[in-house]
Amino acid sequence: MSKKPIVLQVLPALETGGVERTAVDMTKAIVDAGWTALVASQGGRMQYELERVGGEHIVMPLASKNPLQIHRNAANLTALVYDRGIDLIHARSRAPAWSALMAARRGKIPFVTTFHGTYGLKGPFKKLYNSVMTRGDRVIANSNFIADRVRTDYGVGLGDDAGRLIAVPRGIETTRFFNPAAVSAERIIQLAEKWRLTDGLPVIMLPGRLTRWKGQAVLIEALKHYGQNDVICVLVGDDQGRTKYREELEAMVRDLDLESVVRFVGNCTDMAAAYMLADVVVSASTDPEAFGRVAVEAQAMGRPVIATDHGGARETILPGKTGWLVPPGDALELASALRKAVHLDPDVRAEMASAGRAHVMEEYKVELMTARTMFIYRELLGFPEAKSAAEAEKT
Repeated sequence: MSKKPIVLQVLPALETGGVERTAVDMTKAIVDAGWTALVASQGGRMQYELERVGGEHIVMPLASKNPLQIHRNAANLTALVYDRGIDLIHARSRAPAWSALMAARRGKIPFVTTFHGTYGLKGPFKKLYNSVMTRGDRVIANSNFIADRVRTDYGVGLGDDAGRLIAVPRGIETTRFFNPAAVSAERIIQLAEKWRLTDGLPVIMLPGRLTRWKGQAVLIEALKHYGQNDVICVLVGDDQGRTKYREELEAMVRDLDLESVVRFVGNCTDMAAAYMLADVVVSASTDPEAFGRVAVEAQAMGRPVIATDHGGARETILPGKTGWLVPPGDALELASALRKAVHLDPDVRAEMASAGRAHVMEEYKVELMTARTMFIYRELLGFPEAKSAAEAEKT
C-alpha cells in the first residue's frame, strides 16, 4: 500500500469483557505495526486503556439495536470511512456489524467479523440478525468450538468457502499474566484486606459478571454439598444492573447458611493479584463459553481450574493435568472436584501449575492472536508477502 493502513474496529461499548479486551489488544498490535487504530463504540471504562496503547476512540451509539439508529450509524461510519481514509473495518458484535457492513460496502473496503459468542438461534429473525457476522470477507472464530458452530449453524467455511472462516483463539497478555513472581506482596495484601479474606482458609474464586448463565448459583449449591465452612468463596464481577439476580444469589447464600463462606466483591481491576489469592479458580457456566478467558488466565498464573465440560473449556483445559471438567449444572460433581482441588498434594499442585503455564504459553499468548489477525488484515489489504503465503497454503 502507498500509505500506512487505517483500521477501524467497531463494538457496542468499552466497559469490560472479552470483546473489549480483544479490541484493546488488537489496537496495540495495529499501532505497534505503525498503522492507525480507530475504535468506534459508545465508550466506557476501558476507553482510557485503549487510548493509552495509542488508539483513537470515536463515540457513536453502536450498542443500539434500533433499526433507525443502525442506519444512522451506517451513514456516520460511511462518512468516517471517506473522511479518514479507512482501509478496513473489523466488527466484533452484531448491531454495530450491520452498520459497519453497509459502510464497508459503500466504501468498497474489506470487512472482517469476529464471532465472540455462540449467539442464540430462536426463530428465523434471530438467525437473520446473527448472519451479519458471517458476511465478512474473513470470518474469525475465537475458538475451534465456535468455528465448528459457525460451519454447522450457518454453512460458512465449507467447500470452496473454507478459507473465509479462520479460527484465531483468544490470547492473554504476557505482561499481565504468566509471571506470578511479578505480582507484588503489597498488591496481594491490599486485595486480601479489601475482600476480608481470612488467613489460612483456602480460597475458591469464580470470576465473571453476575449473570445467570455464568453459574454462580451452581457453585453456591456445590459449596453446600462440599459440606464444610472451612473455605472462602469469592465471586468476582459486577451485576451490571442485574440487581434481581444478585438478590437471588444473596438470598440463596443466606438460606444455605453460607454467609461466612461467600463474598460478593464486585469488579476487580487487578486480576493477576486476584488469581494469586485463589487456591482454585472455577468457571461454572451453564451455557458453553465461546472461549473462556478466565480459565486461560488462571492457568497462566499457575492456578488449577475447574470448568464445565462444554464449549471452549474443552480446548483450553487439559483434564487431570491443568484442571478438571465437570458436567454443566451438576453441583454434586462440582463439589467433588472442589474437594480434589482444595486438598491437592503440594507436589501435584506444583506440577499442575507448571503444566498450565506451559500450555497457555504455547497456545494462548496474545502475541499469537494479534499476529494471526494482522496476517488476515495484510492479506485482505494486498500485502504481497501475506497474499503469497495465503495462496501457497491453499495449494
